[in-house]
Amino acid sequence: MFIAAEKGDITTIIGGIAPDWGPFGSLGNEARVMIEVVMAVAILLCLGIAIWGAAKQRIGATALRDTFSAEQGKGLIVAGLTGVFIIGSLGTLFTIVYGMAV
Repeated sequence: MFIAAEKGDITTIIGGIAPDWGPFGSLGNEARVMIEVVMAVAILLCLGIAIWGAAKQRIGATALRDTFSAEQGKGLIVAGLTGVFIIGSLGTLFTIVYGMAV
């Protein structure tokens, strides 16, 4: 009787749900790494914007009693998290659009 699964790596688990590169499939490894680095930096930038918005909302709402700053903070939070979602799903969106075109 086996309690645990057989040996394998993480690619066997997520290989079925990870999108392929679609139109970018013919790129070399260096180009793929560069695209991934640019996307990671953009995601970190968007998360920074969301954190800045949360701090601005918290400081504006409590310490300064500045409702304009609090509202501006809410907008930054929404913009940052929306950017993270869009950038995170670009690979899937490109694959879907490319698959529909072919």
